[in-house]
Amino acid sequence: MADGIMKKLNEDVVIYILLRLAVKSLLRFNCISKTCYSLIKSSTFVYLYLNRTTTSKDEFILFKHCFEYERNMHKTILSFLSGDDDDDDYFNPIIQDLDVTHLKTNNNYSIDQFIGPCNGLIAMMDTVTTILINPSTRNYRLLPPDQFIGCQEDHYRSIQNVGFGYDSIANDYKVIRISKIYMTDREDYPEEMDRIVDIYDLSVDCWRKLDGDVVQQLSTFYCASSSQMFYSGICHWFASQYIKGEIDEYLILCFEMSTEIFHSLKIPEPCYLMYGPSCKLMLLQDSLALIYHPYSEPVIPDEKDLINIWIMKDYNVYESWTKKYTIRGHQIDFPLAIWKGYLFLYQSGSGSMMSYNLNSNVVKELSFHGVPKSFRVIGYKDSLTSIPRENEHTTHVQKF
Repeated sequence: MADGIMKKLNEDVVIYILLRLAVKSLLRFNCISKTCYSLIKSSTFVYLYLNRTTTSKDEFILFKHCFEYERNMHKTILSFLSGDDDDDDYFNPIIQDLDVTHLKTNNNYSIDQFIGPCNGLIAMMDTVTTILINPSTRNYRLLPPDQFIGCQEDHYRSIQNVGFGYDSIANDYKVIRISKIYMTDREDYPEEMDRIVDIYDLSVDCWRKLDGDVVQQLSTFYCASSSQMFYSGICHWFASQYIKGEIDEYLILCFEMSTEIFHSLKIPEPCYLMYGPSCKLMLLQDSLALIYHPYSEPVIPDEKDLINIWIMKDYNVYESWTKKYTIRGHQIDFPLAIWKGYLFLYQSGSGSMMSYNLNSNVVKELSFHGVPKSFRVIGYKDSLTSIPRENEHTTHVQKF
């Protein structure tokens, strides 16, 4: 009966109605109408749904945090949260928390990455594991690990940075890993020998190494951990460049997914310090933003600038960097995200999630806790984007 009713309606009317529904409701339509199933699964509708007009009420939070379950061993938990526009300290779980069994870690969270959303997909990554997730459909896929082979016994690899993004020209998703190759001498002292960049193409389901000439220019760069952001078809990392063993400048290292070329962006000059800044890249008002927090002190005087938020209004135009916000007198240990354009979320040194309202300057402690520096936060909106799978031999797409 439902299928017959849907067939009588004009397709444009049906699309208009379906675009106003949440993914949870759309998935129910799949079960009651073949017409709706075919329409919702079509690439045209998936594209329209991804680019539909939304409001702040349509935005949700994906929250990753860790708890210790054995001595020096931690499990990763994913929380799916919605917010209340009238109450900044209230976040409502959408579904039950998820224990990510594929990510078991020790005390080192420096390489943990939580990247996205990229067309609705999010990547969770550590030094070995990469998981692609669509939080709306609850689908995920565990990607095969890259193989570190062909090196001598006394050589080892240290993964410095990772990235995930979409190549719009090839219509493909890619994962990137930047690594250093070390050799230990007779006294077991590590000496850097080389840099390698591994890229995983979802369309062909395999890893490959980037050309050595392209990688060679990375030899003078050091990228800060957990600083990655994908924006406008480009992976970005906050980095420092070394000349003759000393820091020459701080910048943003970029990798274009389509051309697979590295380049850099200059950061605002006031962000330079003798002992180096702590920075995080975020998205604010649909523009690239730099969260700059140079101080780490037990007590912060009220008159002292603790954190500055810069925004690049015109991408790749240095002169467009503008200091948008300044926060004084508060200890910011680990910036997480800016939600809905005004609620700055961060983790305190004690392991609590905090919020700072950039409009009212009100600070609140939220009811979420975990191991310090293990928090990651991503704001996302409903999408129907499927996780690519090349053939029956590739890893399966599974559901939470």
